[in-house]
Amino acid sequence: MTLRAIATLTVFTVWTLLLIPLQVLLIRTRSPLRRSLPHFYHRSLAWLLRVKIRRVGVPSAAAPTLFVCNHISWLDIVVLSAALPASFIAKHEVNDWPFFGLLARLQRTVFVERNNPRRTAEHRDEMRERLESGDNLILFPEGTSSDGLRIHNFKSAFFAAAEQPVRGRLLTVQPVSLGYSRLNHMPVGRRWMRFFAWVGDEDLLPHLWRFLKAGPSEAVVEFHQPVTMDAFASRKGMAAWCHQRVLEGLSDINAGRPPGRRSLPPAVAG
Repeated sequence: MTLRAIATLTVFTVWTLLLIPLQVLLIRTRSPLRRSLPHFYHRSLAWLLRVKIRRVGVPSAAAPTLFVCNHISWLDIVVLSAALPASFIAKHEVNDWPFFGLLARLQRTVFVERNNPRRTAEHRDEMRERLESGDNLILFPEGTSSDGLRIHNFKSAFFAAAEQPVRGRLLTVQPVSLGYSRLNHMPVGRRWMRFFAWVGDEDLLPHLWRFLKAGPSEAVVEFHQPVTMDAFASRKGMAAWCHQRVLEGLSDINAGRPPGRRSLPPAVAG
């Protein structure tokens, strides 16, 4: 297992260093491929890391779309970016991380100070600018990662971008459930969730190393009903509705129930 982990880490490093100059060039020339190369890159990483990705439902075809998803681990970035071409909204501290901060910038991540309410309007405007340019964005509205078994409340301030029209129409918001269902071909459950969930003060590299030695895994990504703000009385109502959809999806994934078969209630004002 250790030799395989070392080989995986070596290939990851070489492959990443080869693609970094290409993405820099694509960004500087504003090539449309700057949006698709990270998608290709993370699909290759999912294969390298032996993560099988099972998609349930259909991603919104509206351009742009704000995808809102629960957050469990650094691995979410690989899984979600492999599942759809989009950029992320991340906490400002990620920008300062060695190496991984560079990768986040190359994926054209929008960095926000989540604990600074005075900058909410500034971050909203930056998000709107990216959405107006046609970029899909992925938001983790919990504001932090969870243990993979439950979901923190969604912070309604992150839904501010959905309150005003983008490109002449209401912004499409699609809730997404992400869970890790199998490890070494066995159900994950509570016992093995620690191989995926990255919470607390644990350093990134030890968690990454433990995962690399663990074996093949499966991630499930469920796309729920897309909505727009006109179905709700406020962004707080939208945040609560999206939270419930994502929670239902994660509960099914963790329980081993077939996702996507429940009867989803329509969006209602709230």
